[in-house]
Amino acid sequence: MATFKQYETKNGKRWLFKHYIGTNEETGKRQSVLRRGFSTKKEANLALSRLLLEIEQGGLKKNRQYKYHEVATMWLEQYKNTVKESTYARTVLYFNTHILPHFGDIFIDKVSSATCQKAINEWYKKKYAMYKLWFNYTSKIFEYAITLNIIDINPTVRVTIPKKISEVNDHEHLNFFTKEELQHFFQCLEKEPQYRPYVLFRLLAFTGARKSEIIALNWQDINLQAGTLKINKTLSKGLNNRLLIQTPKTKTAIRTISLDDTTIKILKTWRKKQKEYYFMQGINTLKPTQLVFSNKDNDFLDPHCTVFMLEKIIRKYNLKRITTHGLRHTHCSLLFESGASLQDVKERLGHSDIQTTMNIYTHVTEKAKEDTAAKFAKYVNF
Repeated sequence: MATFKQYETKNGKRWLFKHYIGTNEETGKRQSVLRRGFSTKKEANLALSRLLLEIEQGGLKKNRQYKYHEVATMWLEQYKNTVKESTYARTVLYFNTHILPHFGDIFIDKVSSATCQKAINEWYKKKYAMYKLWFNYTSKIFEYAITLNIIDINPTVRVTIPKKISEVNDHEHLNFFTKEELQHFFQCLEKEPQYRPYVLFRLLAFTGARKSEIIALNWQDINLQAGTLKINKTLSKGLNNRLLIQTPKTKTAIRTISLDDTTIKILKTWRKKQKEYYFMQGINTLKPTQLVFSNKDNDFLDPHCTVFMLEKIIRKYNLKRITTHGLRHTHCSLLFESGASLQDVKERLGHSDIQTTMNIYTHVTEKAKEDTAAKFAKYVNF
């Protein structure tokens, strides 16, 4: 990992960087490269890029062994500059939690295909949904080691990837409310003393927007007169769980969603209640950038708190268990049942491709087939 630092000299401020390149095999001590004297951080970054290029072009020869975690650290350093902070933070978490516990302390040239097979089998048996993604990241480190001339072959190429069986995906078919279940869900919410969960889940269920899109909303994104809601950002977690606003992953995710009259009325009521609550706390909420949903300090709402909100309602009223994302799935399913076209649903939900929309459409048509059989049996009545 590289660190950058600004320091004072007689001729003014300068920048330096320190880059970790591995562990000395003889002494067991960490080895780093220190470069200083750069006028700007941009110059220091450029010098680091040249250093990484030198390493990739043969700077690291097979004159010593490298452990898997050492090569992973170098790969993550260059990967950091190619993705958003939230993606990088998520990837580091995958390595620290799942990948490095299997491979981290093994010399990378000693990792066998059997070890790789054992790891992916374990992830699969524990029904981790992202086992393929973790395995892809695992493989990238070996590929990177090949480019550095540390190893000659990638042991993951001889691994058999387990295939998901139908049982693994059963929850996806159940992770939404029917129309009647959704109506009952909101009847339960109306009984609750707090208004915020009612408004939050109303927006999720009646717009189909992602949780990260809804909790990133400012009031300036909602036009109560025109009855529209603009989606143009998401709330994500970066390094050290830092909450940050980012642009959506795809252009199709940037969209304007129409709102029904009841939802508009609920939002107007919530705007008034929010102003009153924060006014009592001495907080001004009249700025256009005021968050629609915020915590007690009028700052970003932690995305995970919606899980607790939903779980509380489900337990209290003994409702069918779905996830927060299940409300997006619910919106999509009920749109199809109401007669909306595939293209209309795709655009409203901001899907990047029509296949994603069609997968949910398949769930709905399967449900319709089941309903048809039930209706026939009820009519024949024997």
